Amino acid sequence: MRFADLLAELTRIPGVRGALLVSREDGLVVADALMESVDGKAVAALAASLTGRMNGVTAALGHPEPVSWQLRGSDGMLLAAPAREGLLVVAVAAAEANAGELRLRLLSVAGRAA
Repeated sequence: MRFADLLAELTRIPGVRGALLVSREDGLVVADALMESVDGKAVAALAASLTGRMNGVTAALGHPEPVSWQLRGSDGMLLAAPAREGLLVVAVAAAEANAGELRLRLLSVAGRAA
Protein backbone atom coordinates (compact mmCIF):
# COMPACT_ATOMS: atom_id res chain seq x y z
CA MET A 1 0.00 0.00 0.00
CA ARG A 2 1.26 3.49 -0.79
CA PHE A 3 2.24 5.88 1.98
CA ALA A 4 -0.33 8.43 0.79
CA ASP A 5 -3.11 5.84 1.15
CA LEU A 6 -2.00 4.92 4.67
CA LEU A 7 -1.86 8.54 5.79
CA ALA A 8 -5.28 9.21 4.24
CA GLU A 9 -6.76 6.65 6.64
CA LEU A 10 -5.73 8.94 9.48
CA THR A 11 -6.61 12.29 7.92
CA ARG A 12 -10.18 11.12 7.24
CA ILE A 13 -10.87 11.09 10.98
CA PRO A 14 -12.68 14.29 12.00
CA GLY A 15 -10.36 16.68 13.81
CA VAL A 16 -7.12 15.26 12.42
CA ARG A 17 -4.98 18.09 11.07
CA GLY A 18 -2.31 15.92 9.57
CA ALA A 19 -0.41 12.66 9.48
CA LEU A 20 3.22 11.89 8.75
CA LEU A 21 5.69 9.07 8.31
CA VAL A 22 8.90 10.09 10.03
CA SER A 23 12.38 8.61 10.19
CA ARG A 24 12.91 7.61 13.83
CA GLU A 25 16.66 8.05 13.58
CA ASP A 26 16.88 11.62 12.33
CA GLY A 27 13.36 13.05 12.55
CA LEU A 28 13.03 13.72 8.83
CA VAL A 29 9.67 13.62 7.05
CA VAL A 30 9.34 10.59 4.76
CA ALA A 31 5.75 11.30 3.69
CA ASP A 32 3.03 13.65 4.89
CA ALA A 33 -0.59 14.67 4.52
CA LEU A 34 -0.90 17.97 6.39
CA MET A 35 -3.13 21.00 6.60
CA GLU A 36 -1.30 24.18 5.59
CA SER A 37 -1.09 25.42 9.17
CA VAL A 38 0.89 22.38 10.37
CA ASP A 39 4.71 22.62 10.29
CA GLY A 40 5.61 19.08 9.26
CA LYS A 41 9.35 19.45 9.86
CA ALA A 42 8.81 20.66 13.42
CA VAL A 43 6.27 17.93 14.16
CA ALA A 44 8.59 15.25 12.75
CA ALA A 45 11.58 16.45 14.78
CA LEU A 46 9.51 16.64 17.97
CA ALA A 47 7.98 13.19 17.46
CA ALA A 48 11.35 11.53 16.81
CA SER A 49 12.92 13.27 19.82
CA LEU A 50 10.07 12.37 22.18
CA THR A 51 10.07 8.79 20.96
CA GLY A 52 13.79 8.48 21.63
CA ARG A 53 13.39 9.92 25.11
CA MET A 54 10.39 7.73 25.85
CA ASN A 55 12.28 4.64 24.75
CA GLY A 56 15.19 5.62 26.99
CA VAL A 57 12.91 6.00 30.01
CA THR A 58 11.11 2.70 29.44
CA ALA A 59 14.41 0.87 28.87
CA ALA A 60 15.81 2.32 32.12
CA LEU A 61 12.73 1.00 33.89
CA GLY A 62 13.19 -2.42 32.33
CA HIS A 63 10.07 -2.15 30.19
CA PRO A 64 9.68 -2.80 26.45
CA GLU A 65 9.36 -0.04 23.88
CA PRO A 66 5.92 1.62 23.95
CA VAL A 67 3.58 0.63 21.13
CA SER A 68 2.30 4.22 20.97
CA TRP A 69 2.31 7.49 22.86
CA GLN A 70 0.07 10.52 23.08
CA LEU A 71 0.90 14.09 24.09
CA ARG A 72 -2.20 16.16 24.84
CA GLY A 73 -2.34 19.93 25.19
CA SER A 74 -5.14 22.44 25.54
CA ASP A 75 -5.38 22.96 21.76
CA GLY A 76 -4.82 19.44 20.52
CA MET A 77 -2.77 16.30 20.60
CA LEU A 78 0.16 14.55 19.00
CA LEU A 79 0.18 10.78 18.70
CA ALA A 80 2.90 8.47 17.42
CA ALA A 81 3.51 4.76 16.94
CA PRO A 82 6.66 2.99 15.75
CA ALA A 83 6.47 1.19 12.43
CA ARG A 84 8.89 -1.13 10.65
CA GLU A 85 11.95 0.04 8.76
CA GLY A 86 12.80 2.69 11.37
CA LEU A 87 9.67 4.73 10.76
CA LEU A 88 7.17 6.45 13.04
CA VAL A 89 3.56 7.09 12.16
CA VAL A 90 2.55 10.46 13.60
CA ALA A 91 -0.80 12.24 13.78
CA VAL A 92 -1.64 15.81 14.76
CA ALA A 93 -5.21 16.37 15.89
CA ALA A 94 -7.48 18.97 17.41
CA ALA A 95 -8.51 18.55 21.05
CA GLU A 96 -12.01 17.43 20.04
CA ALA A 97 -10.79 14.57 17.82
CA ASN A 98 -11.71 11.05 18.93
CA ALA A 99 -8.41 9.96 20.51
CA GLY A 100 -9.49 6.32 20.85
CA GLU A 101 -10.41 5.95 17.19
CA LEU A 102 -7.25 7.79 16.14
CA ARG A 103 -5.03 5.58 18.31
CA LEU A 104 -6.57 2.40 16.88
CA ARG A 105 -6.11 3.56 13.28
CA LEU A 106 -2.61 4.81 14.04
CA LEU A 107 -1.62 1.35 15.30
CA SER A 108 -3.21 -0.28 12.26
CA VAL A 109 -1.33 2.01 9.88
CA ALA A 110 1.93 1.49 11.81
CA GLY A 111 1.54 -2.26 11.40
CA ARG A 112 1.29 -1.90 7.62
CA ALA A 113 3.78 0.93 6.97
CA ALA A 114 7.15 -0.10 5.59
